[in-house]
Amino acid sequence: MAKRRDRRVAPSPGRPKNRVESAARLDQFSDSASDRKLITIFVIFFIVIPTVSVLLYCTKYSTRANRSATHMHQRGLVKTDVNYQEILTENSKVSENASHRYYTYPVLAYITPWNSKGYELAKMFNSKFTHLSPVWYDLKSQGTSLILEGRHNADAGWLLELRKGDALVLPRVVLEAFPKELLRKKKLRDKAIDLILTECKEMEYDGIVLESWSTWTAYGILHDPELRNMALEFIKQLGNALHSVNSVRNRKQHLQLVYVIGPPHSEKFQPHDFGPVDLQSLSDAVDGFSLMTYDFSGPHNPGPNAPLKWISFTLQLLLGSPGIGTRSLARKIFLGINFYGNDFVLSEASGGGAITGREYLNLLQKHKPALQWEKNSGEHFFFFSDENQVKHAVFYPSLISISMRLEEAKLWGTGIAIWEIGQGLDYFFDLL
Repeated sequence: MAKRRDRRVAPSPGRPKNRVESAARLDQFSDSASDRKLITIFVIFFIVIPTVSVLLYCTKYSTRANRSATHMHQRGLVKTDVNYQEILTENSKVSENASHRYYTYPVLAYITPWNSKGYELAKMFNSKFTHLSPVWYDLKSQGTSLILEGRHNADAGWLLELRKGDALVLPRVVLEAFPKELLRKKKLRDKAIDLILTECKEMEYDGIVLESWSTWTAYGILHDPELRNMALEFIKQLGNALHSVNSVRNRKQHLQLVYVIGPPHSEKFQPHDFGPVDLQSLSDAVDGFSLMTYDFSGPHNPGPNAPLKWISFTLQLLLGSPGIGTRSLARKIFLGINFYGNDFVLSEASGGGAITGREYLNLLQKHKPALQWEKNSGEHFFFFSDENQVKHAVFYPSLISISMRLEEAKLWGTGIAIWEIGQGLDYFFDLL
């Protein structure tokens, strides 16, 4: 750049000295301008651009972090040191964006006829769920045949509202038919499957959730190796039959079967336990397994509803260690999360039982208790004495306890199954 200036201002014979001085000054100016431009380029490339990049990066990822943080986390409500007044004040306040999903794995929500709030919550938070299971049907023995009861529970208007969203509707069917007769007689097995398929077609369901293992356990048939094998074959037969039929709502999708299973009782599997071999055996015929990881405690052994370590232990028994090798089966698990609590009587007579969110709020309002955090189980609880001075222990889910279970499910790569949504508090759904 300086050389080009020299050529343009070459000295003329008439004013050699002045021209030389002028040229020198121009050289100095040119060199100075060149230096400034170099400094400017240096500043732009090595200071300004990196700074802008960092700012853009921070803005981009802080926005992403904010989007991934739930409304409850942003408000600082997901914590262990919670008090009763905060729950009473905040439980009904939910995010205006009720459609945004934070938990990206499948979410199965149960709805019961005896708790009407669940019907409203299913509509309000429809987009949070991938599967909705109204608890409507029982398949029973009737003389020498079978009958499917429960259509009177089905609410056509409610179903129509739900189908505006993408969640699949799979009503629960409890298999109460006498198991020995059902499993030994091909005619009855075929009848059971035909009743279920017909109901799915006529009511335009997307499949069913089947519960039978607990019934078979109660009847003691799982201790008989032959009958146990027949039971597994029946589930496969039903699953294959459902898969052979396309959904009325979506012709590209077959009807689905989700099967309800209980947690193994110990590392030494008993015949009535549903174990990893059974999981593997049914994996092709069954689209999902609803794992009942709750009801750990009861009136005769009061305590937490679903200790976090027990949940992890149960998953390990069924799947092995979390990792790539377990993903194919883990993705079919719906890890059970309770939205109900328990009010246990701490006396020699024992007693107590399940409570809903409404009953929990009433207890908080009445007794104004000090909530305690039990870190080993990952649950909140409190004590109170009733009008007869009998002491009670109340365990009920909190935002932090649910959040921790969602993180556990994410670690394993499983979905979740909520029993049942009408029993929970409104702000629980902001976590989903």
